[in-house]
Amino acid sequence: MTGADRAQIRLTARGAIVVLFAVTLLGQLLRLPGPAFVAGCLAAVLLVQPRDLLPLVVTPPLVFFAATLLVEAVRSLGSGSMVQTLGLGLFTALSSGAPWLFAGSALALAVGWFRGLPDNIRELRQDTPGDAPVPAAAAPASRGRRARRSGFDPEPEGYFEPRVYGTTADE
Repeated sequence: MTGADRAQIRLTARGAIVVLFAVTLLGQLLRLPGPAFVAGCLAAVLLVQPRDLLPLVVTPPLVFFAATLLVEAVRSLGSGSMVQTLGLGLFTALSSGAPWLFAGSALALAVGWFRGLPDNIRELRQDTPGDAPVPAAAAPASRGRRARRSGFDPEPEGYFEPRVYGTTADE
């Protein structure tokens, strides 16, 4: 079987995130969290389908934190003060892993950018309803600040005026 005959493996965003989590967790257990995380980011961004790049490139920090939290929680189970051991372990692991976290996230973003991330962002912007620009024909003539169209319709006349029931004491 040659390389042209072999089908390429393409994962969904969920599958790529699971691969990243598994590689990061394995790296945490082997006491090599940084290089394993960077390798997992690279593998995930290369194996994901191009249409699923956007959800993938925003999750590496969360995956790193979740894997670190899980490993440190398991490590702190046998200690006298679980909360203190967990806090110290998280602080140590996250602070020593920060450069690797930055490198892995930047690598995922850079490789994702070349694999088609701008198209995903463009598609998201087109599909998201929001303040769409007003066409020139529908826009009123500019008369200063008050002529700008806001994103909502004004309330009806008298809607917020208080109602007075009965008569005043002077009458």
